[in-house]
Amino acid sequence: MPKLARIEGYGMSSAPVANVKILREGARLPEFMSAGAAGADLRACLESPVVIFPGKRALVPTGIALEIPVGYEGEIRPRSGLAAKHGITLVNSPGTIDSDYRGEVQVIMINLGGEPFKIENGDRIAQILINRVEIPEYRIVDELSDTHRDEGGFGSSGR
Repeated sequence: MPKLARIEGYGMSSAPVANVKILREGARLPEFMSAGAAGADLRACLESPVVIFPGKRALVPTGIALEIPVGYEGEIRPRSGLAAKHGITLVNSPGTIDSDYRGEVQVIMINLGGEPFKIENGDRIAQILINRVEIPEYRIVDELSDTHRDEGGFGSSGR
């Protein structure tokens, strides 16, 4: 049972609903760990522990699939405590779960620390935010508008 699946009076009246399918026994719903949390924690759903050695990465399953409403995306972010304490982060951060994806949510973790890191079944491994996205129309044009930066690349806007 999630600690805070819904928070009464906390902006939930117009919040989108993301349906969750449990794929394996032991999988858990994303959990908000405090009343003001923007992201809900995702947990590992493992048959046996996974060890990530320094400089290596692992694809960690969560045991859930999502149905995210059209016009939204699931954004997967690292957990700051894992990064600060162990050097554990996500390779593709933030990762995106599109509204039309129905497969298992898996998290690509990397160990940037100096010691092997062990992930146990049920460990909190990442967080997910459900964000509204705008889908633009792309058009080919002959010219783009001028700006102060113009074609300046990496580092061109200052230190």
